[in-house]
Amino acid sequence: MMKPTPLLATYRVLTSLLAPLGPTFLGWRLRRGKEDPRRMRERLGIAGLARPHGPLAWLHGASVGEGLALLPLVDQLRARGFHVLLTTGTVSSAHVLAQRLPGGAMHQYVPLDVPLYMRRFVDHWRPDLVMLAESELWPNLVTEVTNRAIPLVLVNARLSERSFRRWQKLPGFISALLGRIDLCLAQTRDDAARLMMLGAPRVQVVGNLKYDVPAPPVDSARLADLTARIGPRPVWVAASTHGGEEEIALAVHRALLTRFPSLLTIVVPRHAPRGADIAAMASANGVVAGLRSRGHQPSRDLGFYIADTMGELGLFYRVTGIVYVGKSLVAAGGQNPIEPAKLGSAILHGPNVANFTEVYATLDDAHGAIEVGDADTLARTLAMLFADPAHLRRTARAAVEAVEKLGGASANILQALEPYFLQMRMERR
Repeated sequence: MMKPTPLLATYRVLTSLLAPLGPTFLGWRLRRGKEDPRRMRERLGIAGLARPHGPLAWLHGASVGEGLALLPLVDQLRARGFHVLLTTGTVSSAHVLAQRLPGGAMHQYVPLDVPLYMRRFVDHWRPDLVMLAESELWPNLVTEVTNRAIPLVLVNARLSERSFRRWQKLPGFISALLGRIDLCLAQTRDDAARLMMLGAPRVQVVGNLKYDVPAPPVDSARLADLTARIGPRPVWVAASTHGGEEEIALAVHRALLTRFPSLLTIVVPRHAPRGADIAAMASANGVVAGLRSRGHQPSRDLGFYIADTMGELGLFYRVTGIVYVGKSLVAAGGQNPIEPAKLGSAILHGPNVANFTEVYATLDDAHGAIEVGDADTLARTLAMLFADPAHLRRTARAAVEAVEKLGGASANILQALEPYFLQMRMERR
C-alpha cells in the first residue's frame, strides 16, 4: 500500500469528515435537478446492482461525452469476456447511456469522492481493472483502487494548458496522484508531455477515443416522420448551444428569412430545461418558437424549432447537412463536432474551441468545417451553403473523411492493455 503524501492525507481526512453531510448535499443537488431521486444511494457508494461473477472492468467518465467515448472499449472488453461497469456523475449521461450501452454492460452513478463512499463501492464491485477517462483523478477513488493493488489506467487522457498551469501550483499533490496510475494513455503528444512533467511515470500516446465512437442511433420511425415534415425546406441545426448562442441563432434565422422564407432553424440546447426560456426569448423578439418537449412539430408556419429533449441529437443530425456546434461563439471551449461530421454534415463553429483543438484544426484544414466569428458571418456562411449545394456536399464529404482518418485509438488502447490481460489470465489459472 502506497503511503499518501501529507497533502493527500489531509484531503482524505477532510473528506472523511464530510461523510455525514453527503445526504444533505445530494438533497440540495436534487432540488436543482442534478440528481436522480431513484438512484441517490449510488452516490453514497451503495450499489444498485449485484456484482456478476467473473472478471469485471470498471470504466469511469465524468459525463455524456466522456461516457460515450468509452463505448468502443466497452464492446471490446465484452468480447474478451469481461463484465463492464460504466460510471458517470450526471443525470443526462445516465439517460443517454441507458440507450447506448450494449448487453452485459451496466451503469451506476459514481460515488461522491468521500473515503467511506468509495470504500463501499470498490468493496462491492471488486473490479479487476479500472480505467478513468480523460482527467478524472478523484483522490479518494484513486487511493481506494490502488490500495487494493487493482490496475489503474488513465485512458483518453488529456490535460489542457490551463489545467497544467493550475496543477503546477500543487506539484506534490498531483505527482502523488499520477504516481499511483499504472499507465496513462494520452490523446496527443502535448497531453503526454504535460502529464509526464507533472509526474506520470508511464505515458503512451494512443489517439482520441472519441473518433471511434459509433454515430448516435436513431429511431427510424421518428426519422421518417421528421424528414417528411421538413420536406425540401432549407434546414440547419445549432447543436449543444449555451446561453447567448440561442440569441445568435435567432438573429441569424431572422436575417435569412427574407432570402429563404421557408427556412427551418433547429436549436438543440446543451441543457434541455432551458427550452422554455429560449422560446420566451424568441417570442419577445416576434418569432413563434416550437418546443419539442411540448409535442410541437416543425410545421410549414413554424421555422424556429427548439429540440429541448435528451438523447435525440442523432435524429437532428440526420435531417440536415449543416450543423453549427455550440459553446464556441459565446461560451468557451467548444463542443465535440465528431458525431455530426460522421453523419455527413458541414461543420460551422466559432473561434473558442480550446477543448477540441485537434479535431477542429483537422476539420478546418480538410475544408470540412468553417469558422465563423459572429452572427453576421454565420448568416452569410449559411446563405452561401444553402445557395451552393455542390459546395455544401464537398464540405460535408470532407468532414466525414477527416474524422475517419483519425480513428484507431481503441485498438491502440487494447494493445497497450494486453500485458494486464495476460497477467489476469495467468492469475485465474
